[in-house]
Amino acid sequence: MRGHRGVGWVTAAAAAIVLAATACAATPVAKAPRTPICPLTSRARPLVERLTTEDDPVDLPRKRAWEASFGGKEAARPHVRARLAGWPAHAVVDPSALPSDERAFLERVAADTWRGLAALTDRENGLPVDHVRLAAPPTSGDGATDTTAGADVGDYTSISNVGLHLAAVVAAREIGLVGEADAVAAVTRVLDTLDRVETYQGLFFNYYDTTSLERSSNFLSFVDTSWLTTGLILARARFPALAARCSRLIERMHYGFFYDARRHQVSHGYYVHRRARSRYDYGVLYTEARLGVLLGIGKGEIPEDAWFDMVRTYPADCAGQTATPRGVRRRRVHGHTVVSGWYEWGGVRFVPSWGGSMFEALMPVLVVDEQRFAAQSLGANDVAYVLVQRRFATEELGYPVWGMSPSATPTGDGYGEYGVPVLGTRGYRPGAVTPHASALALIVDPEAAVANLRTLAARFPVYGEYGFYDAVDPRTGAVARAYLALDQALFFLAVADHLKPHCVQDLFASDPIVRRALPLIGDERFFDD
Repeated sequence: MRGHRGVGWVTAAAAAIVLAATACAATPVAKAPRTPICPLTSRARPLVERLTTEDDPVDLPRKRAWEASFGGKEAARPHVRARLAGWPAHAVVDPSALPSDERAFLERVAADTWRGLAALTDRENGLPVDHVRLAAPPTSGDGATDTTAGADVGDYTSISNVGLHLAAVVAAREIGLVGEADAVAAVTRVLDTLDRVETYQGLFFNYYDTTSLERSSNFLSFVDTSWLTTGLILARARFPALAARCSRLIERMHYGFFYDARRHQVSHGYYVHRRARSRYDYGVLYTEARLGVLLGIGKGEIPEDAWFDMVRTYPADCAGQTATPRGVRRRRVHGHTVVSGWYEWGGVRFVPSWGGSMFEALMPVLVVDEQRFAAQSLGANDVAYVLVQRRFATEELGYPVWGMSPSATPTGDGYGEYGVPVLGTRGYRPGAVTPHASALALIVDPEAAVANLRTLAARFPVYGEYGFYDAVDPRTGAVARAYLALDQALFFLAVADHLKPHCVQDLFASDPIVRRALPLIGDERFFDD
């Protein structure tokens, strides 16, 4: 899901991806206790079916013809920018202009972020562009800055971006930043576009060009599908007039397509051009993939086993982990056998994610109130995870700010998978701090999250006309002057759910698909001795 190809970013979603596909030949489908396959050490041969990790370039003839009409790709760049609904006039906002009152501060940040989300969409089809990256041009004598000079527009989008954009429209309506008619019009424009693009067996491809609407990927992504579904669920809950259209798209996306009963896990996805399943599965519970598994179960297209077969921690003899798991045991939960356990750092117990990043941990909490529905398991882990993120950055790294998650790199035009290594089964390296990680932490530790956002804005030139930029390197002060559709939407949804408590979570919980799945997550207790 985290792949952003246009700025040199790898096709990722590495969080929670385990190599069980190469390790797990014929395991019984019965509910007998099973020892999780260790994905870090296995060298077993793959199954007979074709498995791959590679995509191939997709030709975009309509896009090439459009660019040629302006004299080629480079000559067409200003016209790509002209398709956007808006553009920032100022690169940096003076932090002293931000309100001192906590609520007023968050309201200002929410309003600025929403203006950016609305502006950085294609005015013809309503799709959010993947990213806009501003250069750092010299300031003219009158204090104005040419924000278009050297700017890059990623004129493609993922279906995660689209789903989160729909969710952001819903949240903006909930907190009064957009009127009902304008919100319905924005969602309708996106639905009209989704009706036009190429699909495969009702499933949407991972990426589409936002100018030509051609698919620019051969891949069907499980996690991205789940976030598109999430946006449609929220839209149908908030805008009854659009419910039938949203429901048709939701029903077409069959989650059983991604489930492999032999491995008891959900695949990363499927390469249509190769007729090959990805060699990676999602096997770790505490990642962004858990939301998609719940949706598949709620739709009746993935068995309940899929939830309980995802590992909390791997066994201690699974070499290559960042820590030795403790308390590993088998338990019966909701009629299923679960292998449970935890890591510990600095006296804090937690169930690890894959890479130790904030989005893996808290992205699902944007819509699922884990404090309410899974207080002794996921909810407790959310609190512990934020605490370790904060302490590791400030105590171990000596940073004045905290919050690590995949983000744009502050130098160059790349992308980095950043995290707190002790929080991951195979932790990402620490590095840049990204504001969306702080926003996600509003869900469980609002006081610390707001203080961190204030420090970010005060100490670094990281706040622009459309809200916080994507990342900063606290060691050098370098800022990634980029607005990423995904990260900005995560940020905005978290702030909206804080300003109007649980507004997005409650809408999501009201959906019949979600209501069917939520009872699964309430019985487990992660940290009982």
